[in-house]
Amino acid sequence: MISIAQYKRQWTHNIRGDLLSGLVVALALIPEAIAFSIIAGVDPKIGLYASFSIAVITAITGGRPGMISAATAATAVLMVTLVKDHGLQYLLAATVLAGLLQIGAGLLKLGYVMRFVSKSVMTGFVNALAILIFMAQLPELDPSRVPMLTYALVASGLLIIYLFPLLTKAVPSPLVTIVVLTAVVVLMGWDVRTVGDMGELPDTLPVFLIPDIPLTFETLQIIFPYSVAVAVVGLLESLMTQQIVDDLTDTSSNRNQECIGQGLANTATGFIGGMAGCAMIGQSIINVKSGGRGRLSSFVAGLFLLILVVALGDIVAIIPMAALVAIMIMVSIGTFSWSSIKNLRDHPKSSSIVMLATVFFVIYTHNLAIGVLVGVLLSGIFFAWKISQLFRVRSTITPDGEHRTYTIEGQLFFASSEDFMKAFDFREAPARVTIDLSRAHIWDISSVAALDMAVLKFRREGAEVELIGLNEASDTIVDKLAIHDKPGAMDELLGH
Repeated sequence: MISIAQYKRQWTHNIRGDLLSGLVVALALIPEAIAFSIIAGVDPKIGLYASFSIAVITAITGGRPGMISAATAATAVLMVTLVKDHGLQYLLAATVLAGLLQIGAGLLKLGYVMRFVSKSVMTGFVNALAILIFMAQLPELDPSRVPMLTYALVASGLLIIYLFPLLTKAVPSPLVTIVVLTAVVVLMGWDVRTVGDMGELPDTLPVFLIPDIPLTFETLQIIFPYSVAVAVVGLLESLMTQQIVDDLTDTSSNRNQECIGQGLANTATGFIGGMAGCAMIGQSIINVKSGGRGRLSSFVAGLFLLILVVALGDIVAIIPMAALVAIMIMVSIGTFSWSSIKNLRDHPKSSSIVMLATVFFVIYTHNLAIGVLVGVLLSGIFFAWKISQLFRVRSTITPDGEHRTYTIEGQLFFASSEDFMKAFDFREAPARVTIDLSRAHIWDISSVAALDMAVLKFRREGAEVELIGLNEASDTIVDKLAIHDKPGAMDELLGH
């Protein structure tokens, strides 16, 4: 837990930068929130209310200052079937339950699972999201839907984004891009797609409401699978985005607190008519690159979003989509790990395969959880294979041929158990056999079973077997699980 002084500093140490970056993020959140609402099959105001609520509440209760959370595509796609089959009220109830599950995950300190996500999986996750962010802009670049002028506006926006910082960094270049392109389009009277074309903006503040559903076990059966999926995907994306923001800002944050913060945000959002959400890597990077570092940036982004769409909706509606597309292309370019392409030749093949597999499955399924799961599983398999290759057995025998010593070196677990058994010559059957484990470590039940089998086979051939050198951890697991000294051990072992 951080101190009150630290928490206060997270709000006040970068007020100007947080205010400006929050405004930029708020503008960029509008079309995305509308688009994600459409994906989920609900009115645009559902995503806009959610983005306001989640951004504000995670700013107060989250564990990562400067990270932006709102309605996202990752959670929206999971709700499509629920909305189609049962309607909006069930989506709101599922959002509340997903939030409660996330709070439980935080209280159980499940944020530690991020330590099992390798650097290769993280790189794949980042690259996949960069590609998805770019792909999400393609409808706004479709020549059959937009005039040719759009391309000139997008190109101009990108020039402003990358060249304006050469003049001054006092004002975020994405904000300048929005102001300049909007002014030019309005003054010239050009007919291009605007934010207003994305859908009707809300004109009232959200109100507290309880989802209108029957409180029955049948209802729970309907919403529970969706809530679990949303909770898991939401936490995965939030915790991985949190790690990226940690790296970008060279600071650390509290993962378990972020789980609780995300849960509180989703729970509250379900009660004001909003859909579930999580951290957004694209918006978080916009925030950081625009100078946002503290909790105030996320709070201001949510508050500005609500003010913009409710009080200044007519002004927001005239912002050309080309300006926002340019900003998101900049985010896509900045998010992608370009060095990972060069590293494909230099890094171990296993790391490259994990990275590419993560990218492929995230893009193919549009499901972060599946892509990350594949990456983590491949990382585990490659790690187990690599460690198993470090295993070896050496043996020596006394001149009289009566006593052979096997020296085991490396990690003895399920992947190396077969090599362990192949290293012994059971037909030789000297009078005494010593298995020296002083340079080895026994990890699991498979390795204990292999050790049991080796001892019992030597004894069956008439040899006296001695185990020496077990370290404390190995001795504990062998003492607990081994059966070679129990009556009928061979029959029991072969029986299983």
